[in-house]
Amino acid sequence: PQVPSTRNDIRDCSTDPPYLPPTATNTTARLAVLRGIMRTHGVHAYIVPSTDAHMSEYISERDARLGWLTGFTGSAGTAVVTQDNAVLWTDSRYWTQAERELDCNWELQRTTSIESIGMWILKAVPVEGNVGLDPFLFSIDTWNSYSRALHGSGRTLLPLETNLVDQAWGDQRPLPSSSEIYSLPVEFTGSSWQEKVAGIRQRMEQHVRHPTAVLLSGLEETAWLFNLRGDDIPYNPVFYSYTLLTNTTISLFVDGSRLSAAARESLRSGCPGPLCVELQEYEQVSAHLRRYAQGNVTVWLGTEYTTYGLYGIIPQDKLLEESYSPVMMAKAVKNTHEQEMLRAAHVRDAVAVIQYLLWLEKTVPQGQEDEFSGAQHIDALRWAQEHSRGPSFQSISASG
Repeated sequence: PQVPSTRNDIRDCSTDPPYLPPTATNTTARLAVLRGIMRTHGVHAYIVPSTDAHMSEYISERDARLGWLTGFTGSAGTAVVTQDNAVLWTDSRYWTQAERELDCNWELQRTTSIESIGMWILKAVPVEGNVGLDPFLFSIDTWNSYSRALHGSGRTLLPLETNLVDQAWGDQRPLPSSSEIYSLPVEFTGSSWQEKVAGIRQRMEQHVRHPTAVLLSGLEETAWLFNLRGDDIPYNPVFYSYTLLTNTTISLFVDGSRLSAAARESLRSGCPGPLCVELQEYEQVSAHLRRYAQGNVTVWLGTEYTTYGLYGIIPQDKLLEESYSPVMMAKAVKNTHEQEMLRAAHVRDAVAVIQYLLWLEKTVPQGQEDEFSGAQHIDALRWAQEHSRGPSFQSISASG
């Protein structure tokens, strides 16, 4: 008889007691704590997304709120919790995985459409009920979609500055990264951060609206602009930060204690003056932006990476909105030196891949290797190449 595959070992909530595979997480206590906090805040439903405050494609463990609350570790999904129900929406890549990781507190909805989530909320939340969410975890578009879904229904979309999942998670929540933020030498970048700042300021002057500031929320935007790198998120050389670049000042919101001596020196080299980077605490970005927006200003931002929380601070008549910030657009066009560096990186990677294929030819016939050991081996070959900082995503290794 065939042994059932562990991959198909999924939950069965129809039996008494229900059957849960060893991969499922018991979420009863977590949900009970969250529901208590929701009652305190007068919230009838709470929406939990899979994103972070920078709309990053990958997130750190500290930002894995959806994973902690539900047990589901897929990269995309949305949960909604009420006093009586808990539901997860995710796409077809993750349906089997969700059935293996969720316990029977959770209902799985096999879609990700906001219309579907909105319809469910309208059924589950009474008229005059509050639907809570953290505005710093939702894109402007997503916020507007929820707003439209609930419009005229008598339910209120309630932005809460306190994240209720963080409160429930408490001191079990992973700490922020404390690893060093370092400077990328100019031989890798082809242009100094001062040249990049001058280029962005030139774009501000040339724009028909003459914005006085650019707000950067995407983590790769700040990393690129200042030629800095970190490792706050697996497989991504970025660090938690925001930047407000005005025509005369530069404010970098970051945990300054993590900057290497060389990075700090590089940022302070133009002080005092318009090329002096003023370091501010990461958490101060909202308060700083609120103060700045009281003046006679225009703030240019890219809506793809800015959360509704930050967007809502700036009055509409002081906003210049485009899908991508001028930094993201400049970053997309590689200079000659960056193109050379990209090609050189691909050559080094190709060497590792060829070494790997040769190793496979020799070792697979011996029957000792599998997909997992193969993935470990190619990672080791890549690490051995000069300048390697690790893979850009977890190796996806399969055969047959």
